[in-house]
Amino acid sequence: MIRYFKVQEEEERMRRIVRLLKMEHIDLNKVRVIGSTGSKSRAIARIWPIPRAVSYAFDLGTLYTIELIWERYYVLGDDDKDKVMIHELLHIPGKFSGGLRPHGKKVNQREVNKLFRQLKEIKDLS
Repeated sequence: MIRYFKVQEEEERMRRIVRLLKMEHIDLNKVRVIGSTGSKSRAIARIWPIPRAVSYAFDLGTLYTIELIWERYYVLGDDDKDKVMIHELLHIPGKFSGGLRPHGKKVNQREVNKLFRQLKEIKDLS
């Protein structure tokens, strides 16, 4: 059975990355990070938008949850954790519409590495 839990430290990592990389299209009040254990998934992390019908029915607006598969995620070093978080954030479209960008032109390893290098440069300057 999958068990979910809050991971404040990783939510702070996500917020720091969004701020430092100036991902201004991302509303930090509407994105949360959770951990999970017990998943059979081979993924390290995944992002979930709230279904539009649910959002509309309950007047919730656009919401996203980044799920970290804890058994795979927690063993990573800080650099790899940053790369995983950047990758998941890249799935959020520029219009923050509730959809997800697919892997391809805007969500790929090249983009992740480019943004990670920018993040490292910004961190090194401060």
